Amino acid sequence: MPAPAAIADVGVARLRAVRSRKASSYDRSGGNADFFRIPAGATQVLLEAAGPGVVRHIWATIAGPPNHLKDLVLRMNWDAEPTPSVEAPIGDFFGLNLNEYFLYASAAMSVASIKALNCYLPMPFRRSARITVTNEGPSQVEAFYSNIDYEIAEELPSEAGYFHAQYRQAAPCRAVVSDGKNRDGKNNYVVLEATGRGHYVGITQGVLQNADGWWGEGDDMIFIDGASLPTINGTGSEDYFNGAWDFGGQPFHYPYNGAPSIVNPERTGGRWCLYRWHLVDPIRFERSLRVTLEHGTANNRSDNYYTVAYWYQTEPHAAFPSLPPRQERYPRLHVAGAIPSGE
Repeated sequence: MPAPAAIADVGVARLRAVRSRKASSYDRSGGNADFFRIPAGATQVLLEAAGPGVVRHIWATIAGPPNHLKDLVLRMNWDAEPTPSVEAPIGDFFGLNLNEYFLYASAAMSVASIKALNCYLPMPFRRSARITVTNEGPSQVEAFYSNIDYEIAEELPSEAGYFHAQYRQAAPCRAVVSDGKNRDGKNNYVVLEATGRGHYVGITQGVLQNADGWWGEGDDMIFIDGASLPTINGTGSEDYFNGAWDFGGQPFHYPYNGAPSIVNPERTGGRWCLYRWHLVDPIRFERSLRVTLEHGTANNRSDNYYTVAYWYQTEPHAAFPSLPPRQERYPRLHVAGAIPSGE
């Protein structure tokens, strides 16, 4: 008698004993004012839920004053943790890293016509979930529409990690005078420093060029579990973002990689927004992770970098760097000279 076959993976057809829920900005009076008004300085709760559960999808669209993509700060706390696991300007979180809207589609995020922000990354929580947006701008946001789709379950797998996202910037990066070699990643732009056990699943990045030329010769250098030299060393920024040859100066967006916004390429004031999702090739760590990017060959360029790193890990997480004041988050051209390589 033949051995029984293994259980087939039926994916989305699998029926599961979970309860579907939504937290939204719907009009509690039963009318059509389906939005939140968020005064300057105020924090709006978008989701507060008891677990176990998983956030499956986040959608938002905003009628707000200028700079609201940088002024509104999105935060997420899991299991009543004292500091957020997600902290980023809302535009940057959704891949709009240079304070302007554009349309794109990817496996993890999209911006749909005309200003619809979407995130499809799963976000497990065991005891509670709290998602907020804070208006750090000087003016009221007149209409913030949101829908957060989530599930409540009896339990989560023990191996389910917590979702994290962290904003960083260097405006500008500090150019370095050197022999053109960079073996240890010194002076690289730091995308993420994490401690714990987990895996890195992606990045969105904005680049504002402060000089003519191609900014993207910098390698990705990733240090796993305390390594002093790069555990992973790539071959250039356009290669890390899975394109080639300066992207030909042409925008593109695919499920796992893209540069959906390219304006005035390779000229002073040039603007680039990019993403790379490690959904099928996550970068795993047992104790710590340090993700870095060179800014130019051996860090010889001083462009502005704005990034959000996305990863899953055990708690507690390492302290996040302080979020820059809102006006420092606005992309602006800078004139920055080189510094001696020893500094």
